[in-house]
Amino acid sequence: MKNAFEIQQQMNELGHRREPFVFIIDFEGKKGNIYNTQNNHEILWQIPGKNNLNKKLQQKKPEIWKPQPVSFNKYLAGFNLVQQHIHNGDTYLLNFTQPTPVQCNLNLEEIFAVSSARYKILLKNKFVCFSPETFVKIENSKISSFPMKGTIQANLENSATKIIKDSKETAEHNTIVDLIRNDLSLVAEDVTVEKFRYLERLKTNQQDLWQVSSKITGDLPENYRGNLGDILFKLLPAGSISGAPKRKTVEIIRKAEKYERGFYTGIFGVFDGKNLDSCVLIRFIENIDGQLVYKSGGGITFKSDAKNEYDEMLKKVYVPVD
Repeated sequence: MKNAFEIQQQMNELGHRREPFVFIIDFEGKKGNIYNTQNNHEILWQIPGKNNLNKKLQQKKPEIWKPQPVSFNKYLAGFNLVQQHIHNGDTYLLNFTQPTPVQCNLNLEEIFAVSSARYKILLKNKFVCFSPETFVKIENSKISSFPMKGTIQANLENSATKIIKDSKETAEHNTIVDLIRNDLSLVAEDVTVEKFRYLERLKTNQQDLWQVSSKITGDLPENYRGNLGDILFKLLPAGSISGAPKRKTVEIIRKAEKYERGFYTGIFGVFDGKNLDSCVLIRFIENIDGQLVYKSGGGITFKSDAKNEYDEMLKKVYVPVD
């Protein structure tokens, strides 16, 4: 693995030469790696319109799926610490996550093969990710971000209306949109919210979900390719999976979560020599000493209810399938 400086400089150099590459960066932006786009010995990936798959992978169904989440009391201890900091004014939105060991009849590569998502990544023997959330796209000097905040079971009565009208979810989404708009203003001009709180339906091996997103765009300078690394590292960590204000919130996350996120909630991306597409590494299963561990969570505000947030964290422990 490379350190942040090495990754940033290499991205700038490859971008300047318009050489395609693939990258992963961990949550805290401290380490990661860069691969050529054809490397499929260490990493497999699939994004809209592109992939490095050289064979059809055998698909098996996840017939055994037994999550073993942290107890509600353990979750509550971290939640209460977050609320204490919120009421002290240290943070006003924090994405609180926890690890969930999972028993499954599939290995990481088999989960990768059967999952269906906008972005799929397999770092062999390390983790699999099937992310629905774009981090940033860059096309013809236009940068776009698609923060995702708000999840509800789609089979509930009037679920789409409920999630859109929910005051807690609305406040949380507004905060993230403001945060991402400010982030993009660090690297782009004429930043605007093009679409606000639109719904997407996700099909999973457990249940269908509605998720709420927005689209924010801005204009980059013409020479942006030679500064790709600089641009991306200015935007890290992703606001939707950290919180606001970022620096202090990340400090609180370390205290409250008491585990290593690692590459979970980091970013993955592909630069094709001209444009860039990237995602937030959520919906994430890690191989930790032979045990599959699913990492999930959600945004906490002063309006949050601990039991509801705990339930939302568990709803996100799924494999998206066709």
